[in-house]
Amino acid sequence: MTEVGNIYGESLYTLAKDEGLSDVIAQQLEALQQSIRQEPDFIRLLSSPNLTKAERCQIVDDSFRGRVHAYVLNFLKILTEKGYMRHFCDCCDAFFIHYHEDNGILPVTAVTAVALTAAQTEKLKQKLNQITGKQISLRNRIDPAVLGGVRLDYDGQRLDDTVSHRLDAVRDLLNKTVL
Repeated sequence: MTEVGNIYGESLYTLAKDEGLSDVIAQQLEALQQSIRQEPDFIRLLSSPNLTKAERCQIVDDSFRGRVHAYVLNFLKILTEKGYMRHFCDCCDAFFIHYHEDNGILPVTAVTAVALTAAQTEKLKQKLNQITGKQISLRNRIDPAVLGGVRLDYDGQRLDDTVSHRLDAVRDLLNKTVL
């Protein structure tokens, strides 16, 4: 995460929290972050030196006015004016660190070979909730290289119960075995 992301993300979170809007702004930032990750050309457009600051801000205004809270719109305009739109996802990450901490939410990424069903997702969330005592925000990332099983990444930890991890362990064991 960048310093710009930390400063601006924390500032937005502080404002949202003080105004009692942290839930609303968190939902909107999550949707925007997902959209921007799917369309990275939008960031390039808002960072283009071929457009004036006023033109770039007008693009933001035309794209989001009436669709997001005024604080989010102004936040996007500030990032655009300062030339920091490339740090938008870092700003969101910093915002969510504070949001999750204040709300007792533990973000968890479950890496699987195929998408988890709704029932599997709910069961995993409940189990992790029991273990950690926190509300779980579960994101499922698909990686066919895991072959099967699940790898959980959360709070700087990794719990790996994937087929590929088990095969690696067997391979290491066989390499260390003297015949």
